[in-house]
Amino acid sequence: MAKHSNDRLQGTLDLLVLKTLNARGPMHGHAIGTHIMRITSNVLRLEEGSLYPALHRMTHAGWLKAEWGQSDNGRRARFYAITAGGRKQLAEEEKNWAALTGAVAHLLRHA
Repeated sequence: MAKHSNDRLQGTLDLLVLKTLNARGPMHGHAIGTHIMRITSNVLRLEEGSLYPALHRMTHAGWLKAEWGQSDNGRRARFYAITAGGRKQLAEEEKNWAALTGAVAHLLRHA
């Protein structure tokens, strides 16, 4: 059975969300998912069942803060912003991602 392309996201969701919020500022969940999908030319799609629990977990961890606001279409939405702790975690996630991708690239070249 072929893997779904979203399987690539396992273990990288925190990195993607933190990076997006660090670069773009406060956003609501749907906008975060849409932005990541648009930037990656629809290669990475965040399902609600993955994104919203991750946002809640990262808020609970202190990496994000959440406030209620109004979305562009006038609906009430929870907006998420990265905290100082989230920026520290982002640096750690980026370091881990670089190590992982470097190791995989090395293996692909030398296997």
